[in-house]
Amino acid sequence: MLFRILNAIALTLVIVGAINWGLIGFFGFDLVAALFGDMSGFSRVIYALVGLAGIYSIMFYKRLSIDEA
Repeated sequence: MLFRILNAIALTLVIVGAINWGLIGFFGFDLVAALFGDMSGFSRVIYALVGLAGIYSIMFYKRLSIDEA
């Protein structure tokens, strides 16, 4: 149960990060900076959490190989 919640949080943060990078790439608009300030303490926390979620999500590759076996 705890891992299911952690997986959902990580997936949500990875999606937020992907959408933010898409907005930066297509329109030059940083949503996190617009909402929380340009490199404010809170925006840095958001960026750090997104980064940690990305690192955590690497484990999903292992699950893909297990599911295929």
